[in-house]
Amino acid sequence: MMQWSNISAIAFDLDGTLIDSVPDLAAATNATLAQCQYPPVTEALVLSWVGNGARVLMQRALSYASGMAENTPELQALLEKTMPLFMLYYSEHLYTHSRLYSGVLTTLQKLKQAGFKLAIVTNKPHRFTLPILSAFGLDNVFSEVLGGDSLAKMKPDPMPLQHLLGQWQLDESQLLMVGDSKNDILAAKAANVMSIGLTYGYNYGEDISLSHPHAVCENFADIEQYLLS
Repeated sequence: MMQWSNISAIAFDLDGTLIDSVPDLAAATNATLAQCQYPPVTEALVLSWVGNGARVLMQRALSYASGMAENTPELQALLEKTMPLFMLYYSEHLYTHSRLYSGVLTTLQKLKQAGFKLAIVTNKPHRFTLPILSAFGLDNVFSEVLGGDSLAKMKPDPMPLQHLLGQWQLDESQLLMVGDSKNDILAAKAANVMSIGLTYGYNYGEDISLSHPHAVCENFADIEQYLLS
């Protein structure tokens, strides 16, 4: 039986969990769409498309703007042409408008001081993840950072969490996944590790409790009650 007291390592999602990154992702999306002569989209739409990596985000945006289905050869050709534009713009504006959610820095510092191993497991490309962590003073908090392109598969596949279990020589009962999306909870279930779902992030408009994490928290600092009590 899994118990909170067994937890010795925690994997955190990034976008929608630690940082609100949608404003910068929306700006990069709209800059790319403008290059294709398409009108801008709202942040609310971009929020609904976030969670499966940069390529899927732009695929959804181009499909919406052009009216083409995502799986058509025409859209895929357009995606190949525009992805470098998106990646370039976003790389130059990673944290212009993004912000840390309330309580994140303090809680992470408490968890590290308490001896927990901390990791980032995000579907964001690795080369974007490191500068963002540094910009928000989180670069020395995590001993492992896995981006969406760090391994052969990304969340909701369990591979990133299984990688941590092997890397840190942990039993499944010792690892916790904290995230705002069903991708985080599905990955945790597939890896047979515990999970906490956060209600404030990006989850395609769905209530995170529908994914049945072990606990649901409305604020980031609320996770302390399970880990530091």
